[in-house]
Amino acid sequence: MTEEHKSLQQIIEFRIEKLQKLREAGINPYPYHYEPTHKSESIKGDYPNLEGKIVRVAGRIMALRKMGKASFAQIMDSEGKIQFFIRKDDVGEETYNHFKLLDIGDYVGVEGYVFTTKTGEISVHTDVFTILAKSIRPLPIVKEKDGKTFDAFADKEQRYRNRHLDLVVNPEVRKTFVNRAKIIKSIRNYLDGRGFLEVETPVLQPLYGGANARPFTTHYHALGQTFYLRIADELYLKRLIIGGMDRVYEISKDFRNEGMDRNHNPEFTMLEFYWAYSDYEDNMDLVEKMFRQAAESVSVQKTNWGGMEIDLSQPFQKRPFFELLKDATTHDLGNASEDEIRSICAEHEIEVENNANYGQMLDELMSKLVEPKLIQPTFIIDYPKATSPLAKAHRNGDPQLVERFELFIGGAEFANAFTELNDPIDQRQRLEAQAALKERGDEEAQPVDENFIQAVECGMPPTGGVGIGIDRLTMLLTGNRWIKDVILFPAMRSEDP
Repeated sequence: MTEEHKSLQQIIEFRIEKLQKLREAGINPYPYHYEPTHKSESIKGDYPNLEGKIVRVAGRIMALRKMGKASFAQIMDSEGKIQFFIRKDDVGEETYNHFKLLDIGDYVGVEGYVFTTKTGEISVHTDVFTILAKSIRPLPIVKEKDGKTFDAFADKEQRYRNRHLDLVVNPEVRKTFVNRAKIIKSIRNYLDGRGFLEVETPVLQPLYGGANARPFTTHYHALGQTFYLRIADELYLKRLIIGGMDRVYEISKDFRNEGMDRNHNPEFTMLEFYWAYSDYEDNMDLVEKMFRQAAESVSVQKTNWGGMEIDLSQPFQKRPFFELLKDATTHDLGNASEDEIRSICAEHEIEVENNANYGQMLDELMSKLVEPKLIQPTFIIDYPKATSPLAKAHRNGDPQLVERFELFIGGAEFANAFTELNDPIDQRQRLEAQAALKERGDEEAQPVDENFIQAVECGMPPTGGVGIGIDRLTMLLTGNRWIKDVILFPAMRSEDP
C-alpha cells in the first residue's frame, strides 16, 4: 500500500514511528540552529563558479527517490528547488539508514559539492545531511512530470484556510506576496521622497467615521465603553494636519462590517495620505505617478486583469460624475429630484430600497451603469455633495458639487479623494445631515464626531486627501481577480465541526 492510499491517521502514526527511531539513534529531529551558505537559485545561477565547491543548503523535501545504495531528493527553499544526491558509500551505512527515515515534507540541511548529473541537472553531492524538522503530517500530494503539475492543491477554500500548505505546494502564490511587499515598499518610498511622514492612528476608536460603512463593535472593559474598529483613518489624520504636520500618511488595517465578494474583505489594508495646501487636482497627478511607480516595482506596464487588457503607461482619463451619468441614462441628473432619480432607476431596472435617499440612488446608478465600463484608468471627478460629506464645495460655485475624485480601473474603484472640507460650519451641517440619514435607516451613514468638528474649528489649512486600497492595487498588479488571493489569511466562514 502506497502512502497516498493510506488513511491520514495511518500516515501520521507511521511517521511518528520513524521519528521515534531517529530519537532512539541519538538524533535530535528538531535541532536549534543551521547555517546555510547558499540558496537554491543562487547555486544554479552561479554554477560555473560553484562547480565542485562545497555549499550548505536547507529546505523542505519535495521529492524523494530512495534506492538501495544511492538516492536523489529535491528540496525547496525560499528561492526555489534544487536536487541533492546521497550515496551510502559517501555518508556511511548508519547515516544512510537515517536518510531512509525521511519523508516528503521534512526539513533538512545538506552539505556537499556542486555537480551536474548525467541528465544535466545541477545538484548537490551530499557529504553531510542534517535533519532540521521531521514532518508528521503529510503535505497535499502534488506530482510533477516534464514541467507539468498534476494533482495540484487547487481547492480555493482549502488553500485560503491552509495558507501554509498553499505556499508550499503552489510556489507561484509566494511570488504574489513578494510582489505585494514590493508594491507597498514602492508606495512608502514614493511618499517618503516627497516629504510625507508615516504615522500611526488608533485602531480602536470611541466613534467611527471617515467613510460610509457599518463598523465592527467591541466593548472596552477598562473604560466601560463601546468602542469601534476603525473604518478609516481620515479624521485622525486630519487632526495631524490641523496640528501642523503638513504631509502625513498611514498604511493600515481597516475594518468594515460588510459582505464578502471578489473585491471586498471585511479586514483590508488602506493607504491614506493628507497633504496641506494641496487640492484634488494636485492629488490626481500624485496618484497617477504613484501607480506607475508601483507598477514599475513589479515590472508591469500593461496587465491582463480578468480578461481585460489594461495599460498603465498611458495618461489616466478624467470624466465628470454627472457627464458619465448623462451618457449612460440620456438624462441630466444634476438638478433632478429624488422622485425623478427613483423613476430613472426603475427605467433601468435597478432595484433600490424604499427608503433609499438621493445620494444612495445616484450611487446605484453609477455602480450599475457606469463603473463596470471604466476599464482603462479613469478619474471620475466632481461628485454630488450628497455622497461626499467630507469633501469641499466645488470652486465653480455649483451648490450640488464637491471637489472629489475616484479612480476606476477594470470596473473597480482604486482610490477616493477630496479637496478636504475645512469650513467647520459646513462640516457640522454635513455630518448632521448624515446623522439624519442614519435615523432614516442608513446603517452606513456617518455619525457626528464632535471632537473632530472642534478640531476643525481651531483652523485647518487647505488640504487634499486620498485613500487607496492596497489589496485591490495588488490584485491589479499581480493579475489576481479575487481579493482573497492577495491577502495571506482572508476572512473565512467557520467550518462545520
